Amino acid sequence: MSYDLVIFDNDGVLVDSEPVSNRLLAEYLTELGFPTTIEDSYRDFMGTAAHRVHDVIGERYGATLPADFDELFHARVFDAFAAELTAVRGAEQLLGELRRSSVPYCLASSAHHAWIRTALDLTGLRGYFAEERIFSAQDVGVGKPAPDLFLHAARTLGADPARCLVVEDSVNGVLAARAAGMDVYGHAALTDPVKLTAAGATGLVGELSEVAALVGRG
Repeated sequence: MSYDLVIFDNDGVLVDSEPVSNRLLAEYLTELGFPTTIEDSYRDFMGTAAHRVHDVIGERYGATLPADFDELFHARVFDAFAAELTAVRGAEQLLGELRRSSVPYCLASSAHHAWIRTALDLTGLRGYFAEERIFSAQDVGVGKPAPDLFLHAARTLGADPARCLVVEDSVNGVLAARAAGMDVYGHAALTDPVKLTAAGATGLVGELSEVAALVGRG
């Protein structure tokens, strides 16, 4: 089918940030006395909003993270991003193709607005997104797997959820898209494709270049 709107997750779909951020999160939590491996971080936090880290530590340890945890963690990540962050292969080419073909698209991420913009700036992708086409879980107060963020993006841009295509790399993102009544293709870079399919992914893409064909532009 043709789609009225393509919605991209950011981390792991457009920018290759997940290995960096999850490594640093695991290290920081371990420093604070909550032993965490990068595999634990991927499992528990990938594709979720920042408050999920606080929720898990509270549930698992009955503890509270420091008041400045988010600020200091973001500072560590942004420093690492400046040295390490790159765009996902094919991201710039795909966005350029969609723009040239006048295919409406936007970004909807569980990350904070500052995180999203820092990542886009460092990877050279910021110019592909007008401000009104960047959506964060901050806008709705809840992250994925709740459908609120995707529904907010579609509503703001005047798109019928049933005619939206989401590109996601996490189970929580797939669950959110399906709950919103949207088609969703899993970009299985770090997540087991079997898990993405089990969560309800409409299909899978191995490379971002395949997305153009899904909207009839490939």
